[in-house]
Amino acid sequence: MTVPDLDELREGSRRRAAARPKGPELARAEDVRLPDGPALRHYRPSEEERPLVVFAHGGAWVMGDLDTHDRTCRRIAEACDVEVLAVDYRRAPEHAYPAAIDDVVDVVRRTKPVAVAGDSAGGHLVTMACLRLRDEGGPLPAVQILVCPNTDLTLSLPSIEEKSADHGPDADFLAWAIGQWAPDPATRTAASPLFAPDLRGMPDTILVTAEHDTLRDEGDAYAARLAEAGVRTVHRREPGLEHGFIQGMDLTSEEAAAAAQRLFADIRALVH
Repeated sequence: MTVPDLDELREGSRRRAAARPKGPELARAEDVRLPDGPALRHYRPSEEERPLVVFAHGGAWVMGDLDTHDRTCRRIAEACDVEVLAVDYRRAPEHAYPAAIDDVVDVVRRTKPVAVAGDSAGGHLVTMACLRLRDEGGPLPAVQILVCPNTDLTLSLPSIEEKSADHGPDADFLAWAIGQWAPDPATRTAASPLFAPDLRGMPDTILVTAEHDTLRDEGDAYAARLAEAGVRTVHRREPGLEHGFIQGMDLTSEEAAAAAQRLFADIRALVH
């Protein structure tokens, strides 16, 4: 495969985000920082206190930032009537596994949110953070919200190849990105939530996958394992949609807009 140019990937992610509408106006959206912690952006739909959701953005562990997912965070805050605290976690390859998980765990421990949420690689990070917090005695959020998450860093399930030819992210890109994030292949099973030995005691879960997503099967399989472990799990595979539908596809697709509204309704139901 052709090795991606990391600077071009990051700039392309920023350009795509800048081309989208800003998103809803909120009572507050301000950059903040915890002492010795990652940069954060705090969204509030009202001056009155609302349940707090810590959010980790997608971007294959190597790209994405507070600005690329600003619109998504604004939409969640307004539609779900929650505060959102977006985490500008450290990215690979400059900071490999488990640095980004460390950042999410640090923010959760210090802010004690009701829920954590993430799309794609962000979904991977927040559920890995929950596994660690569970094992280390908390505090554990009540809810985890996972949208098209990476859960299998070994890329072992059929949709990786089945959907790779016509839909992104393709298998070659995923293999490259995982190599940036977890360069030692020996760590990838332990870094895969799908292969966690025991999922009992994990937070109530909302997990949404997309029919035409290379990550579909690993997300579906993780939802099934959570449910089998006795975790209250709301799982839906959205028909006809591709990876990243939460990121701007609602602007051009009625199906993606409706799927986002279903996700927001699920969040409201569990978080409130």
